[in-house]
Amino acid sequence: MNETSPYTPAKVWKWEKESGGRFASINRPIAGPTHDKELPVGKHPLQLYSLATPNGVKVTVMLEELLARGFEGAEYDAWLIKIGDGDQFGSGFVKINPNSKIPALMDYSSAKPVRVFESGAILLYLAEKFGAFLPSDPADRPECLSWLFWQMGSAPYLGGGFGHFYSYAPVKIEYSIDRFAMEVKRQLDVLDRHLENNQFMCGNEYTIADIAIWPWYGSLVLNRTYEAAEFLDTASYKHLGRWTQEIEERKAVQRGRMVNKTSGAPEGQLHERHDASDFETKTQDKIDAEK
Repeated sequence: MNETSPYTPAKVWKWEKESGGRFASINRPIAGPTHDKELPVGKHPLQLYSLATPNGVKVTVMLEELLARGFEGAEYDAWLIKIGDGDQFGSGFVKINPNSKIPALMDYSSAKPVRVFESGAILLYLAEKFGAFLPSDPADRPECLSWLFWQMGSAPYLGGGFGHFYSYAPVKIEYSIDRFAMEVKRQLDVLDRHLENNQFMCGNEYTIADIAIWPWYGSLVLNRTYEAAEFLDTASYKHLGRWTQEIEERKAVQRGRMVNKTSGAPEGQLHERHDASDFETKTQDKIDAEK
């Protein structure tokens, strides 16, 4: 069906066929597990189950930033969840996140294990747990949380809206692409205007707001997401570009981007992370060389 074909919605929608597009095989209108599969548990109290999508990168960057700041308790095991294979519908994963979306975190550091799902919730949980990357001043904290929740509410328009119709939909629909491109450009303008007078999202302090926003919007500026930088003219947002590059150069960010990554250059892929030394010895180029 093309965009000009008439369509009258049924009175009651029924799932009768796959929707098409890149992720059609894993999209379904029901929750719950599709198969039994327990999750592995490593040696550290923090166990992360994820993939290096923008939402996954938020958490691995946060953990690497905490370690870089000297918080030894932030050591973690990161296990790969292959969403294309449906790993997120395994019984063990659904037990941690009933919404079957990455990332999901288990914290075994106390007598009662704690599960945390949704990337924004994980960032806030870790920030409060370690007392870092979250303003302590009661007057500054709301600004940080406002931008954190701005990202959580805005990114679906970028990902599930623009990204889907521009890159993944089985047909190009002008109305849908234009509608979401307009909204994404408005969001880019929001960020650009704010960053004109602020080094980071919360003034001069690097916080979980930056860690949440950068993997989505910084990646877009750097043309790593949907290959849409030219289409959206991201280079015209100068202040956003300055902020993007400043965060890109952080060593913890560079490490965080590698964790649970399964695409791109093999030397930039660390499918699982269980120790800081893995960045030197367990990247995919080294794993391939051993075969």
